[in-house]
Amino acid sequence: MTLEEIRGLYPHIKTGRTYFNHAAIGPVSTFVKDKLDKYLYARSVDPIENYQAFIEVASSAKRRLAGLLNAKKNRIAWTENVSSGINILAQGLKWNKGDRIILNDLEFPSNVYPFMNLKKEGVEIDFVKSHEGRADAEDYEKLINPKTKLISISLVQFLSGYRADIKSLGELCKKHDIIFCVDVIQAAGVIQIDVEDSNIDFLAGGSHKWLMSLQGLGYIYITPGLMDKMEQKYAGWLSVDDDWNLLNYDLKYKPAASRYQVGTNSAIGITALESSLELFESFGMAEIEKLNLSNTYYFIEKLNENGYKPLLADAGKNNIAGITSVKFENAEKIFKELAEKKINAALRQGVIRFSPHYYNSAEEIDMVIENLNLITKK
Repeated sequence: MTLEEIRGLYPHIKTGRTYFNHAAIGPVSTFVKDKLDKYLYARSVDPIENYQAFIEVASSAKRRLAGLLNAKKNRIAWTENVSSGINILAQGLKWNKGDRIILNDLEFPSNVYPFMNLKKEGVEIDFVKSHEGRADAEDYEKLINPKTKLISISLVQFLSGYRADIKSLGELCKKHDIIFCVDVIQAAGVIQIDVEDSNIDFLAGGSHKWLMSLQGLGYIYITPGLMDKMEQKYAGWLSVDDDWNLLNYDLKYKPAASRYQVGTNSAIGITALESSLELFESFGMAEIEKLNLSNTYYFIEKLNENGYKPLLADAGKNNIAGITSVKFENAEKIFKELAEKKINAALRQGVIRFSPHYYNSAEEIDMVIENLNLITKK
């Protein structure tokens, strides 16, 4: 599909809305909506019991998601959200008193609280001190000691938009035999991800932001080696190998990551994600990344030219990915006035966060800059 054809699938564009808030929640395309209408027809009219058809959709969704991450399909499991996914890791590992975890001091809470919850078991948390919203592999290496068991990081930081060098971090973790966990909710659908090349042991993501699907569906990726080290804390009828032999009661877990899918998943969420991923594939993830990086770089450049200071003003192309944030003294007022002009961004911690996607244009970025100038310089 061409970019103009893709833009035609988003009704909000025709209403004059400039949507730069994909880091919060992505709009649903008519392509996805049509697939959801068919799903709801099947569930409400014919055949109503559509489990077998859903199994095929779920399999296709995992295949497409595996392609997005360069992962094997059987290493992916559905969850409700990132928090539930990271809790599978935090609660599944065997911890000893004095074990240490390294986190970023600017992480979204989903990637903090599941690990802080381990303090009752004697686990200690070390926070890397970010500098101008950034933390590099060298900053993490300084905190590593013989008790460091796990490092967890967001590939793209939710507030500043800083894109971490996870390949260097993955190599660092491999060198020190440390478990490497990555939260990709702000990266999947923006840039290309390679779990193998980055030596990622565990990954968690969600479908409602840049993947432009529905809330209430997340996913994890886990390596076989890490899964072998983990205890299965929760079990359900879909966790076992012979799941449809309902009265056998043989608690033999599946060898695949799907053992963590203990029961019914969000069928409508998976249907939406499968459709959205189909759309991504039709356009090509390499081209999506190219356009996203171009938009981000252009936005930062125009903000700098107009006297604004984005948080990543001096970042290189390897450290940007979709999000462009600016701190304003009167951020709430500016945010509200932009919303009145049908320009959607997000207000976080006194920062206005802009997050255009690949289908957004340079002309839309120019229009946002023009309106910022009208609001701030009147």
